Amino acid sequence: MRLKTLITAALTSALLTTSALAAPETLNIGYQKANIFALLKYRGTLEEKLKPAGVAVKWIEFPAGPQMLEGLNVGSIDLAATGDAPPTFAQAAQADLVYLGHSPANPKTEAIVVPEHSAIKTVADLKGKRVALNKGSDVNYLLVAALEQAGLTYKDITPVYLPPSDARAAFQRGAVDAWVIWDPFLAEVETHANARQIKNAEGLVPHYTFYLASRKFAQQHPDTAEAVLTELAELSEWANTHHPEAAAILSTSTGLDAAIWEKALARLPYGASRMSKAVFAEQQQLADTFTRVGLLPVKIDVSTATWSQDQ
Repeated sequence: MRLKTLITAALTSALLTTSALAAPETLNIGYQKANIFALLKYRGTLEEKLKPAGVAVKWIEFPAGPQMLEGLNVGSIDLAATGDAPPTFAQAAQADLVYLGHSPANPKTEAIVVPEHSAIKTVADLKGKRVALNKGSDVNYLLVAALEQAGLTYKDITPVYLPPSDARAAFQRGAVDAWVIWDPFLAEVETHANARQIKNAEGLVPHYTFYLASRKFAQQHPDTAEAVLTELAELSEWANTHHPEAAAILSTSTGLDAAIWEKALARLPYGASRMSKAVFAEQQQLADTFTRVGLLPVKIDVSTATWSQDQ
């Protein structure tokens, strides 16, 4: 009788495990109008890939990475793609997320820019100046690193924290001396306002896009998570060799001219690779830098967000 009970318990456990690992009925993905998930949404290839498994894909738009990761934390979405900085702030707020993968480094897609005829020529010239940026974003890391390379500290400038649309207006009317921004906004201000780069992220910070999931989703549905990464890799191969077509899609998504997007895509390599110790180390350096300058309230261990499939 005891043997029968043990066998029944084992079978029940196996069935529960199989159920937990089954494909979800719905996959909720957070996206921004300008990131790779927007391309995936408009092309519809993920829906085709997951349809045989009975998985429906629901796309939920967010204005920026921090709000998206809050959605991930509270369970309104399962997957997200953001830049380097938002996951560290989410971890500091005790969000239970994991890193599924990352894009290639793309340091040319973010830069410090000044007006065309500005007297500012180098990062050192920013001392005492007003610099616009999105607080806690990837470009915040670029600014800190660039200032320190030039022998300055974050306290040597006056940061003006503004979202991209407000920062663009402030830059245009001369209310700030410089702006730290990423593509496609970088390509737009270079094209329409003749903004001049004084420093991009090359040689300073890698600048990745990270593919993230709630830990619960990644643990329960690893096959679905891996299928999304595979589709992102295939999409990246297409986008990297079809700039006009990708630019047309992203133009529709964002309302920016396709020519702006072609300029941005020329310096933006798409891709999807699994996490490595080296990339985790770079992300830890970002987190430690933010803690040191007071942007992150606590020290975090980025590696605690390692997906169990990579352990």
